Amino acid sequence: MKYSGWPEPGELVVGEIDEIADFGVFVDLDQYEDKRGLCHISEVASGWIKNVRDHVREGQTVVAKVLEVDQSSNQIDLSIKDVNEHQRKETIQDWKNERKADNWMLIALGEDVDDDRYTSVANALLREYDSLYDAFEASAIRGLEALEDADLDDDAAESIVDAARENVSVPYVDVTGYVDLESAAADGVDDVKAALEAAEGNGEIPDGVELDVGYVGSPEYRIKVRAPDYKTAEDELEAAAERAREAIESAGGVGSFHRERREDDE
Repeated sequence: MKYSGWPEPGELVVGEIDEIADFGVFVDLDQYEDKRGLCHISEVASGWIKNVRDHVREGQTVVAKVLEVDQSSNQIDLSIKDVNEHQRKETIQDWKNERKADNWMLIALGEDVDDDRYTSVANALLREYDSLYDAFEASAIRGLEALEDADLDDDAAESIVDAARENVSVPYVDVTGYVDLESAAADGVDDVKAALEAAEGNGEIPDGVELDVGYVGSPEYRIKVRAPDYKTAEDELEAAAERAREAIESAGGVGSFHRERREDDE
């Protein structure tokens, strides 16, 4: 997807060097439709430059900072030297992500989707998310719930979720906590087992969340949660521990939750 407007001064853009002259290089801006910028030789690299070709080559993908935009003369002035390595890597990664998202859009809507349909769906997603990539990532994690507020018809929403779940590698976070479960009853082993089953959620764990309960050393049990983000992971960890505590206490036992292993169990 290419933007039809103009970049803003100060914006970092990705482009391909398509012509090198003695006075500078011309850069075809990848993210903007029919837009080309000029990076003067003094903005290619720091210090004195004898030959601009010692620093860049035709066909090279670069990240540049927009210095000035003159729409009346169709001119965009760029600087390559003003982009530090961190900015370059981050911008390139965002650019790569958007190229992926563009491909996912074609998977969802079909290779032969017309421009109006593509633009309509893309704009609906961009009104809710900072980028198409973010929209697909959220859809992979949360399904149709992620698109509830987007102005999309059912077919588009379902197709986006299907494409997201087939193609997006969802990032996960892992958190761990511990519960102590004790019961002095004659059938205390069964009470602890029931409490552990309660911690596991009885099959009612939300989509996108993995929860595992394991034995550490009596009376301590480990709860591991993998989820798309820390808030969800922490909430599910605390909920699992609370289910276990309530179950053991309802059977007359004692339960407690702690984040680190007991020192005397190490």
